[in-house]
Amino acid sequence: MEARETDQQLVKRAKKGDTRAFDLLVLKYQGRIASLVGRFVQDASDVEDVTQEAFIKAFRALEKFRGDSAFYTWLYRIASNTAKNYLAAKGRRPSADSSVDDAEHYNEADGLRDTETPENYLFGQELAAVVSQTLEGLPRELKTALVLREFDGLSYEEIAEVMECPVGTVRSRIFRARETLELKISQQMTGD
Repeated sequence: MEARETDQQLVKRAKKGDTRAFDLLVLKYQGRIASLVGRFVQDASDVEDVTQEAFIKAFRALEKFRGDSAFYTWLYRIASNTAKNYLAAKGRRPSADSSVDDAEHYNEADGLRDTETPENYLFGQELAAVVSQTLEGLPRELKTALVLREFDGLSYEEIAEVMECPVGTVRSRIFRARETLELKISQQMTGD
């Protein structure tokens, strides 16, 4: 059974009052949703609170979930809106994207430790900074599409649902974002 079908079955059971089914969905997506919320909210305890609030909202709205989209896509929308609403209530703006952290975790991978030299480490740090700065400088639509694709692993169709635009628009946004990133990385490597 595919993940989407499993989610649909769990949602069906949760709608009938089986709270354990919803608990399984929470366990399955808790990390991804917390990671998403962490892109908006800086403080770790606030990330936990906003993540929990997003799941509570999803549970309360479960009857409205029709299954037209994947459960995660629906949950993603709820979580991102919850985080944005939280920041608006606090009078704050979203934090920087976590791409630098992602790059640092990647650099700590076992396969890279053997070849890690001070020069390679420094280059990796500089590259991570360029990627992070470039992402932050992208227009919101381009950044969102790229992050959903590259960091969250959503399909073009799921991104189109989340962003409420045609798939062709998603492809165009991702292409333009990648093009900008490649240009900045190329400039970094050549020293321009």
